[in-house]
Amino acid sequence: MVGGDVVEVMAALPGQLFLNTQIPVCLWFLTNDKIQRCHDRRGKILFVDAHQMGTMEIRVNRVPADEDIVKIGGIVQVWRDNSETEHTYKDVSVFCYTATLEEIEKKSFVLTLKHYVDTADQEEDDGPFDQKMKCLTTLLKQKQAEGVRLNGLIEANLKRLRYEF
Repeated sequence: MVGGDVVEVMAALPGQLFLNTQIPVCLWFLTNDKIQRCHDRRGKILFVDAHQMGTMEIRVNRVPADEDIVKIGGIVQVWRDNSETEHTYKDVSVFCYTATLEEIEKKSFVLTLKHYVDTADQEEDDGPFDQKMKCLTTLLKQKQAEGVRLNGLIEANLKRLRYEF
């Protein structure tokens, strides 16, 4: 499908959009006509990262906000048209990127979003796992020591008020 140039847009949506599954969703927009309104999109695919959009309605269900839907639809529409108007398409860091078929071929035709758009997950990945675990275990020890200290204060205050603990 990539070689046949029918993939137009790949939009990565968040997980928990459906009650029966937690996995994220990826929408594939397919077309046989990548030429519209004098704009030639042949050999290009738009990647949209919307995996962090929406809000949790209940603990297991994420609902996209109207603004999120408008933002995604708007960027796709501008990318499709991209005429010389005030709404000319531009790649937006951590949101959307237009990849050429040459770029995609260099990446072995892998259409995973993280290969093309700087995802927020990559930004949060601030170091090697061992380093993160050392920091987290040090923080845990500090919090446990603080908990022991606070429990001692609570017990002392209860005894002063003549309540045994």
